[in-house]
Formats: sequence, structure tokens, C-alpha cells
Amino acid sequence: MNRAFSRRDFLKASVAAGVAIKVTFLAPAAEARLIETPPRPGPDWLNNAGKPKYRLDAIAKVTGEKTFSRDYRARDLEGWPKEQSHAFLLHATRTDLAFAGIDLKVLGEDLKPDRMVLHEDLAADGVEIPVPGFYGDVFLVPKGQTARLLGQPVALLIYHDFARYDAAKRLVRFDDSVVRYGEKAASTTPGPYASARYVRIDGGDPAAEDRYSSLKDTVIRAGFKGDEPQWPVPGDGDAMARGMAAAAEIEREIATAGDDVLVLKRHFFSQSTDASAMEADNGNVWYDPTSGILHAMIATQSPYEVAEVAAHMVSKSKYPLKEVDLRVGYTVGYGTKDHAIFPFYCVLAGLYGNGHPVRLANDRYEQFQMGLKRHAFWMDNVLVVDRKTGQFRAMTGVYKNDGGGRENFSASVGAVGATAAQGIYYLPKSDFSAAAVASRAVDAGSTRGYGTLQTMSATEMMVDEVAELIGIDVMDLRLKNVLRSGMKNQQGAVPAGAMRHEEIIRRARAHPLWRDRQKKKEAFDAANPGKKYGVGYGHVHKDYGTGAEAALATIEFDAKGRLKLVHVAHEIGTGATTSQAIMVADILGVVPADTEYGKVRWPQMPLETTDQPYTMSQDEENQRMRNPRWTPSFTSPMSASNSVYYLGHATREAAQALIDLAIWPAAQALWSRGIGGGQIAPEAVRRRDLRLAGGMVNAAGLQPLTFAEVAAEAHRQGLVTGVTVHTFNRWQWAEAEFDLGTLGQHCFAIDALSVRYGDGAPADRKALMTLDGWQFVDRKSVDYPQVQRNNAGVTYYTPMATLAEIVVDTATGDVSLLSHHSIMDCGRQIVPELVSGQIQGGLAMGIGHALKEFLPLYEDGPGDGTWNWNRYELPMAKDVAVWSQTYEILPPLSETDTPKGMAEVVMIAVVPAIANAVAHAIGKRFYSLPITSDNILEALS
Repeated sequence: MNRAFSRRDFLKASVAAGVAIKVTFLAPAAEARLIETPPRPGPDWLNNAGKPKYRLDAIAKVTGEKTFSRDYRARDLEGWPKEQSHAFLLHATRTDLAFAGIDLKVLGEDLKPDRMVLHEDLAADGVEIPVPGFYGDVFLVPKGQTARLLGQPVALLIYHDFARYDAAKRLVRFDDSVVRYGEKAASTTPGPYASARYVRIDGGDPAAEDRYSSLKDTVIRAGFKGDEPQWPVPGDGDAMARGMAAAAEIEREIATAGDDVLVLKRHFFSQSTDASAMEADNGNVWYDPTSGILHAMIATQSPYEVAEVAAHMVSKSKYPLKEVDLRVGYTVGYGTKDHAIFPFYCVLAGLYGNGHPVRLANDRYEQFQMGLKRHAFWMDNVLVVDRKTGQFRAMTGVYKNDGGGRENFSASVGAVGATAAQGIYYLPKSDFSAAAVASRAVDAGSTRGYGTLQTMSATEMMVDEVAELIGIDVMDLRLKNVLRSGMKNQQGAVPAGAMRHEEIIRRARAHPLWRDRQKKKEAFDAANPGKKYGVGYGHVHKDYGTGAEAALATIEFDAKGRLKLVHVAHEIGTGATTSQAIMVADILGVVPADTEYGKVRWPQMPLETTDQPYTMSQDEENQRMRNPRWTPSFTSPMSASNSVYYLGHATREAAQALIDLAIWPAAQALWSRGIGGGQIAPEAVRRRDLRLAGGMVNAAGLQPLTFAEVAAEAHRQGLVTGVTVHTFNRWQWAEAEFDLGTLGQHCFAIDALSVRYGDGAPADRKALMTLDGWQFVDRKSVDYPQVQRNNAGVTYYTPMATLAEIVVDTATGDVSLLSHHSIMDCGRQIVPELVSGQIQGGLAMGIGHALKEFLPLYEDGPGDGTWNWNRYELPMAKDVAVWSQTYEILPPLSETDTPKGMAEVVMIAVVPAIANAVAHAIGKRFYSLPITSDNILEALS
């Protein structure tokens, strides 16, 4: 549910200004040894079973040819000038005093910038902040006003040579005399961002209709008084008032609970952290005033949005703009490069570069000062449990997350955290509210975990404590309350597919780490005076997707059977490009020989979109659907664990469409050759009998055909030999029906289709291919999921459980992780090695969150510009039990299981597992993260 902002306003502005958007990936350029994205694999990258031996980009990685956006300079980019300018930002480290100006006397005359840009320059030139609110209200602090947040830029300094730039930057760093302040002035930090409340009361059992739920009724919203939401008054009026009446009923039940129930109330805190992506934010922008083209090379997870928003911020300025040409290279960001503001500071640098390409790139100090953070969360939970049966009766949670001085995705992160708070448990009654508040802290965004790490960890820690307080085995308690298949989540929606939590719990219970934990603790503690052994368990499931996922993919083949795959997905380190290629091979039996990723310009898809998938009313959407070229959203960024399932759905649907439109009819034709209908006539062969593997096409004992033979026949007949599909998901897939004339009517789980016909197509059919060699097929009908479906919050989940084995040194308070074992259900694995890599990396991040990583929020935090990895402690190999970690993946239920997004869930379960292990070791529970040695020593004193 990572809620994206509406693009309607800046789309209008861009169109009105006549700005074209062009987003491309890097093309080869021999002089700089640039490589394709992704680079070509070696000829041996597949084994005999057609599975990858290594990633598409592996050879480039190990030979040093894999390059990130950060590695490029103007001379490396085709068509750019060879000279490179450089820029850096000056930042405010006070929010209580008015900004008075810049004093550069420390630089002397020789090191003064070639251009200094202040807020007043932007205002005079008509350069606007993009999407006001989401990105704040100003780029640079105006003179006479206070900074909105610590670390907010106050000035941009541009140099046309590197030596002076480098010397100047070194001189001004940590120099408090450069940014001048005046008197105390009023705060300009924005007010609270948003609130959301999810109330549910079931109908007496999990299968009955809910008395009230978000899906059935509505999500409750509120304004603020200070930082406190002002919820509607309970009553029998509208849906929100009825929801508040349901919340009041739950509150009364908790207040009047008898001795037969345990009412456990706990306050939790989860800290602000830095994602610590190795590639800091960067960009290189060249505004060519003669052509009116803004050329950009920017590290981003959301290239489509960056290009659009850049066009908007320039469209009303003095700078004529005809086109935005955005190039994208490899990057990684764990969510922090998704809809971040930094790319637009790069655009500013390019605009004021006097026709020179200008590179703006954070160093590590600047990245800590400006990079999006994981939200700090304050959580007040109440869990009501029947003491005799261990059954959960109700749960409430009041959550507050600090978004810092720019809104970004804070509202959505808070809401997603609230919708995840139930964890893996069924709750007959629940009331979870989220308040996303503003502060002078560095802004936080869509960092990996997206609010769920914070709230689900707290729930898991409470469940362990409940078991201890009522004297029940904690695994039995989980089994009594676990969310089973067909049960509703706390929003009242039934999750997709089978819930396999019981299987995971039983596997964990039987694992030696858990089974023998008490016996091993007694032996270890006796043999190691001053040290305490403990084992803990954490079990969560994480949603994946946003509720408005859209993607495009093309698959086509030539008359020799050579496949080409083109996709919107681009590589941010997850291996998405490798997995998309393997998905094609799994369905068509042939690996694409040619691939192109990160494509955003799709001339064969003339779609219209208002891009308001979260705010549009049902009536408005019904009206829009009368247009066969309308879609709620054009494409998604690389975020929300969306690549293998959502972006992969476009790949899978394109491949299946090719089978229906080309492979099956062409194969039938070949098998029908000969007298009396050929070899197929005596058999009852159906489409469902078709099998494609190893480059061969088979069905029901018929003569196997090579894929190349079938491709040649499809081209000879002029069948569809290429398809481009557009997909949309709102916690359910859109479906549409298409009329292909003599080729028949077809229904696919897509909402738009373009086709390319084979070489032998008749002239009238070829005449239809007017869009860059493609025919866009207007759909006959479409079925979009109801807008109300977004109130479901989420329906797709991936579960993960972790056992953590630790030792606490009671003399130092240090926690040592001896081993950990994880159990996951991620559906059918496309590339198991990529799953393994995600698990290992995610576990390391979770261990850091549980035990080490911490950022102060305010004046002593990263906004002061003095933070680096010398102060911010990340886990090392020795801290994560790198040689003694194990995991197991539940086998798929069938070969038709879909893959599940799993890049975020892998970091979460280990957090409560460690907290519960510490409690097992020393008998003390902690409700604030990270659990530091000082915390432990204080608890033991």
C-alpha cells in the first residue's frame, strides 16, 4: 500500500508546456567502455536444465565493468559535452534561527563558485518545488525564514572545474561560519501529515460477515489538534461515525475486562535508521539552452516519476523546455531512491550550469544529512487474551511515526504499519490507528520494511510475553491464534492464496534450536559463568505491492525463433532482470536472446492515465473506463517487493498470450499437415496439453517440434509474433477482452494490448501496425477491481519466521548471535540463488536494527552533517553469524504456484526473534530498539 502521489497536476503542466518525456537506459559507448543495462551474460550462463548459473550482470560485476549511475561523467555519455562541472549544497544545521545568508570569505577569491544559487533565484526564475507537500514547499531556505528541517539546503554552489570545487568543499565542511543566521524566528516545519484508523469487529466467527471493517465500510480519517488526531464522534451516522462507535465498543470491553482475561498494555519504540546503501544519491544534468533539452543521468528507483516531475518543475520557469532525456544506470537504495527529492536538486544544478553538464553527488556525510531515513515509531499496544484458552479477543494499537520536515511517503508508511500490526494472528476485534507527524528531523521515506518492521516486531514481542504471563507454550499460543486460509485480515479482506503459518510454526517447533533450547541453556549457563544463553522466535508476514501496481512488457520472436524481451523493470540489485528472463524461459521453453530493461517510452501503448489510483471515486473510474485507452496508472517504480510478482505478471501474461495467439495455432498447423488432418486428427489434443521446454514444443504424444519451427510457421501465416501488454493490480488483477478480428476474441489478465504480426501477414493486417510497427488493440471490455478494494489495505503476503540463538555477556551487556534459522514461503522460486541472497542481506539489516543501528532524531542527529559510518554502527560479518545461518523454503503447493515478493519480509522476523532470545537468556524484556549493551547492563543492575 505504498501510496503514490497523484501526478495529475504536473502532467497537466507538462503537457501544457509541450514537454516530451524520454527515459532511456544507457546504450553502449565504446570510448568509455559503457555496458548495456543489463550487461550481456556469457554464453555459458545457463546450465543444461535451462537455469542460470549466474546473474545477467555477474560477469560485469567480477570484471569491474558493472557501473552505477555514480560512475558516469559527461564524457562517458553519448552526445554530451566533454567538460564536466560540479556542484555541492550548503545546509542549515539550525531550525530555530532565521537564515541570514552565506559568508564565503573562508574560500578567498580563488575558490569562490562560478555560480551560487539561492531561493530567491529560483523564485525569480519561476522554478517550482515539484508536488508541493510531498516534497515540501521550497528547495532552498528563503532568507529571513527558518529551515523546515535540519540539514535543509540553503544554497547550491557550482564550479566549472573539479580542482576548485574539491578544495572549496573541503574548506567549508564543518565550518559553522559559512551559513549565517539571524534572530530567533517562527518555525516553518509543516504540521502533521495524515492519520488513518482501521477498526474491525467480526460477525461472531471468522467466516461470518463483519459487523464493521475498513473493506466493508471505510478507513477512518481525522484532522489534528497539535500532533493528536481528532477522530470523528461515534454514532450511527456515516461510515466513519459507525466505525468510531465500533472502536468505542472495543474500548469499553477492554475497560471492563474481568479476571478471566489478561489485558496486556505495552509501549514500544523503534528508532530512526539509515538504509546505508553503498551508492549515495547522485545525478549529472545537462540543460542545453540551444535545444531546450534537459539531459539527465540520475540514480533512481522511479525513473518515470523523475522525468515527469522534472518537466513540471521547469515548465513554468524562464528555461525553455522541449524534452527531458533521462538516462538511468544501475543503482541500489532499499526504497530510499524511490520518489526522493535529491534528483530534483540535480535538475537545479543543471539548469544553473550555464550550458555545462553539472554533477551533484552526495558524499557519505551528505548522504546521512539528506538521505531518506527509516521512520521512528512510537507504539502503544493493548492485547486482550482469554487466560484459560489463550484465545485472542481483541487488540488495539496507537501508532505515531515521525516523518521529519518533508512529507514524502510518511502518511502511507504509518498506514501500512497500522494495517500490518495484527501480524500473523486472527483478531475478532481490532482497532489500529496511525498518525504521521512532522518534525525538524531529516525526512523519512519508503525505506525497506515500510512501517511493518516496527509494528509487527512489537506484536511478536507481546505474544511471547503473553505466553509467559498466562503460562502457555508460546508455540501453542501461536497455533491457537494463527491466521488461517480464508480468514480475514484486520481490514476485513481475505488474503490471497493459502496461509501456511501453521506449517511454519510446526517446522520451527521441531527444529533442534527450539526443541532443545532449555536443555542447552542449562548446560551452557552452567559451563559459562557470566554468560547467558537464549533462543527466540519471531514470525511475521509482509505484504508486497502498493494497491496500484502497473507494468508493461513486450515479448516477440523472429522467424528463426530468436526471442526478445523488453520490460519496464530495471536492476537495483535484486536480480529482477535475471528473473524476468527466466520467467520467459519457464513458459516458452526458450531464454530471450535479446533483452532490454528499464524501458519507459512505449509508443505502441498510447495509454491515457490520470494516475489517481488511490483517490479516484468509483463513479469517476466508471466514467474513465468508457475510454478503451484509459488506465489508472501507467507504470510502477522498483519498490514494494514488486518485481517477481507484479512486474513478473506482465512477463507471464505476455508469454501466455504468445502461446494462445501464435505458438498453439502454429503448432496445430504443423501437426495437421498431411492427409486427413495429419497426426493430430486421431488425438483429442487441447491447448492445456501443450508443453514448452528446452526449446521444444510438445503435446499429448505428438511429434516434438523445435521452437524455431513453430516460430517460422507463425511468421509464414502472419500470426501474432509479438505482444506488448499493460497490467494493473488493485489487490486483484484487472482483466480485459480483446477482439483480434479473424484471429478471434481473447481475454487476458491485462488491461491493454498491442500486437505485431508475422512476416507473412496480409497487407490489410500489416496496415494496422501504425504505432512504431505495432497495432494497439482497443479492448472490448475491461474489469477493474473496485476502488473500494484499496480499503483492503493488502491481500498479498509472504511469511517468514526466524529462530535466533544468542549469548548475553552479563559483564559487558554484549549480545552475540551464535546462529539463526529461517523458514519462508515465497511460492515458486524463479531463481533460488536470488532468494538466498535476499535472505542473507535482509537478515543482516534486521540484526543491525535489533542490536546496533540508531540515529538521534534532532540536533545531535544526522541533520548536523557530522555523521558517517565512524559514528553509525552497522553489523559486520562476525555480528550476523555469517557461517552458521541456515534457512528453508516451503516447497510450492503445485507447479502452478506463483512467486511471492519477498525482498522486505526477510529482514523483519529476526528483530523480535532476537528480542525474545534476550528475554529467554536473562529474563528481562525490552520494548525499545535497538537493544544495546547499556540497556542490558541497566536492566541487570
